[in-house]
Amino acid sequence: MDEQAVLGLNPNADSDFRQRALAYFEQLKISPDAWQVCAEALAQRTYSDDHVKFFCFQVLEHQVKYKYSELTTVQQQLIRETLVSWLQAQMLNPQPEKTFIRNKAAQVFALLFVTEYLTKWPKFFFDILSVVDLNPRGVDLYLRILMAIDSELVDRDVVHTSEEARRNTLIKDTMREQCIPNLVESWYQILQNYQYTNSEVTCQCLEVVGAYVSWIDLSLIANDRFINMLLGHMSIEVLREEACDCLFEVVNKGMDPVDKMKLVESLCQVLQSAGFFSIDQEEDVDFLARFSKLVNGMGQSLIVSWSKLIKNGDIKNAQEALQAIETKVALMLQLLIHEDDDISSNIIGFCYDYLHILKQLTVLSDQQKANVEAIMLAVMKKLTYDEEYNFENEGEDEAMFVEYRKQLKLLLDRLAQVSPELLLASVRRVFSSTLQNWQTTRFMEVEVAIRLLYMLAEALPVSHGAHFSGDVSKASALQDMMRTLVTSGVSSYQHTSVTLEFFETIVRYEKFFTVEPQHIPCVLMAFLDHRGLRHSSAKVRSRTAYLFSRFVKSLNKQMNPFIEDILNRIQDLLELSPPENGHQSLLSSDDQLFIYETAGVLIVNSEYPAERKQALMRNLLTPLMEKFKILLEKLMLSQDEERQTSLADCLNHAVGFASRTSKAFSNKQTVKQCGCSEVYLDCLQTFLPALSCPLQKDILRSGVRTFLHRMIICLEEEVLPFIPSASEHMLKDCEAKDLQEFIPLINQITAKFKIQVSPFLQQMFMPLLHAIFEVLLRPAEENDQSAALEKQMLRRSYFAFLQTVTGSGMSEVIANQGAENVERVLVTVIQGAVEYPDPIAQKTCFIILSKLVELWGGKDGPVGFADFVYKHIVPACFLAPLKQTFDLADAQTVLALSECAVTLKTIHLKRGPECVQYLQQEYLPSLQVAPEIIQEFCQALQQPDAKVFKNYLKVFFQRAKP
Repeated sequence: MDEQAVLGLNPNADSDFRQRALAYFEQLKISPDAWQVCAEALAQRTYSDDHVKFFCFQVLEHQVKYKYSELTTVQQQLIRETLVSWLQAQMLNPQPEKTFIRNKAAQVFALLFVTEYLTKWPKFFFDILSVVDLNPRGVDLYLRILMAIDSELVDRDVVHTSEEARRNTLIKDTMREQCIPNLVESWYQILQNYQYTNSEVTCQCLEVVGAYVSWIDLSLIANDRFINMLLGHMSIEVLREEACDCLFEVVNKGMDPVDKMKLVESLCQVLQSAGFFSIDQEEDVDFLARFSKLVNGMGQSLIVSWSKLIKNGDIKNAQEALQAIETKVALMLQLLIHEDDDISSNIIGFCYDYLHILKQLTVLSDQQKANVEAIMLAVMKKLTYDEEYNFENEGEDEAMFVEYRKQLKLLLDRLAQVSPELLLASVRRVFSSTLQNWQTTRFMEVEVAIRLLYMLAEALPVSHGAHFSGDVSKASALQDMMRTLVTSGVSSYQHTSVTLEFFETIVRYEKFFTVEPQHIPCVLMAFLDHRGLRHSSAKVRSRTAYLFSRFVKSLNKQMNPFIEDILNRIQDLLELSPPENGHQSLLSSDDQLFIYETAGVLIVNSEYPAERKQALMRNLLTPLMEKFKILLEKLMLSQDEERQTSLADCLNHAVGFASRTSKAFSNKQTVKQCGCSEVYLDCLQTFLPALSCPLQKDILRSGVRTFLHRMIICLEEEVLPFIPSASEHMLKDCEAKDLQEFIPLINQITAKFKIQVSPFLQQMFMPLLHAIFEVLLRPAEENDQSAALEKQMLRRSYFAFLQTVTGSGMSEVIANQGAENVERVLVTVIQGAVEYPDPIAQKTCFIILSKLVELWGGKDGPVGFADFVYKHIVPACFLAPLKQTFDLADAQTVLALSECAVTLKTIHLKRGPECVQYLQQEYLPSLQVAPEIIQEFCQALQQPDAKVFKNYLKVFFQRAKP
């Protein structure tokens, strides 16, 4: 063996050595007999270096996993003997092997086991056990092998083929028959032997029992001698966490509901009498987290038993099960309220399912009502942030608390289903008492009080946010709380979490302000001053920008009296901050988008006459246009690339802001009706020169393109005069990506204006195609994936363009391009349908072909088109599906085939018997199709129901492909 190469396996080796080692490993994997060198090295303990030993096991693993069937019987025997002699050697080693080597060895044993157990090595476990006996090193390896086998057989994270799944089931059945009782006996001996002397081995053994219990006969484990031993381990500090997990697996095992109930109850009695239910006496939170998981498992198991018994109509036992569940609630509550969130989180499942039972009962006892209230108080308490929560720099702990809060929210929603009145009353009590004294209350309590009000909106759902109508007592309670929220002054609380919760809740209950509009001014002030958009925290400013826009949109009817005041107050927030002025603006450009949209909404939805709206919109957009002109000039003169980029970004923001204001228009309030066309046309004239700027083309073009998309929607035909020159600029020095993004713009114009843009389309049709073909024909590196993908996407865009033109009744645009160009276009469509293995493009191509046949395929179609149909389109309908790459099991490909069927049907419709005759006498015989199949094909084609032919065509090609 090349020991120099193997040295590179050491994680500290330099990269050259590592490369050499990896190459050597690949070489050995391919070599037919290298594994024998490794087997011998392991059996004879040739190497002392850990990485070399690990490497040898890796080579063996590869052999067993991928090449085992190629070995002779003698060679297979050699691998078995190597592993057993390595195992024997471990008994005598002065030092145990490193953990990573033991785990890798266990994996190789497990792979060999699943390969050989059913055929060549039925005595696998007996052989292993006879070697290891009760030697601690041997036992350690035996247990690791068992865990590796379990993960090969039952690990749900490993994806198995159906063949492997069948084999695994057979192995488990055979093990249950032949050796499981012996294995269970060996586990009992190991536990008994090592429970007081070797905690590591004992814990490993408990893990094995927990893993195997899910698929072996439970009575082998759930019996007095085993359970008593496990309960004994619960009192040994180093074993109790593993014992807890093992008991959890026992409890989780599916079984008869009455037996499960008895098992859980007997466990609980013993645990309770041993003092485990006295949670407050226990200080070890890691153990309590496992114990909480166990109690959760016991509770949920009892609930499953109750559900099954109710379903089976066994009322007597169901009552017993419910009684058993009720007696665990006190313990559940202790764990739920525990200050450690992991402990609390582990019991939430039981809690949730218990509430689900209560929801199904017609009447609740006093005790059950008390339980509901206790759960509610626990949830409210646990929702509270702790002192350590870092709001400015949220890390992993904070993320875990946010997840935990989501679990608590589900509990709150479930509580609302059980007793909505109680939830409303409890939240109201907490909310009112907290907000009365908010100035002297800690931030986390104020935040949670407002949070609870916020959560009620989802817990007590209504349609369209109508919380303040309908049920009078609920509406008045929510109205009272909202009134308190906006009048208490709590929006001035000096903590970001409270401020954010305040604004989130205001927006969630915006309908309150239609009932009590007198509170709108003070809330608007909160949004606009140091509490909201001018807060010292960027996080608060950013979120408020979004919430403010939502608030204004939802209450646009009530905003009329405040419009000019708001527009004046947000003036400074609308400033385009160019890179050179140095001062940091309050809002990021993304946040400013919301402010621009809000300004647009205020103007457009106001009750002002059109002239006033136009004046306000001009005031809003003129500063952007002026700044844009200045910055564009600066960009043209700039030499420094970094400065060019920041100027281009700034220009792009300006265009984006103007675009965003146009989102306020609708079918009821069009640009025309609001008298704003002229302002946006001015914007267009201001922004379009950026298209001819040679610097930072990508950024500038993308912004202007988006603006054009918006203007096509908003300005309708008024935008048309600008399109030709814009298109001309955008087609200069194009890359694939530019064209790909430009084509949707042309598609939008074509689909919207149809015949109106026919002259423009005819004029730019060939220049656009030349630009596309030029990019598609550019040579690219053979393995350049991104270039290949770009070309594929451009090809799709090109075909989508042709589809739009033909589908919008504009086929004359193509027809008027001269015979040579028309043919060139048609040939590209045929190529797209047949030659490129891209089902999305193929589908589009067949749609184009059927449309052209429909338009031109009749007796009065263009000269020569009928010939083209028979020479090219008909063959395409067969050549494409016959390609190996045309995968009929793929959904997209089936859609392409469906369009191919439509094309053939359309040809038949347009050409009639002539088409059938051509298929029967010329084309299909040329493909060597049997006469009876030809007959069958032509009959299916002539069926009036298109679906029949589509289904037939799929079967036809499935038969035709080897």
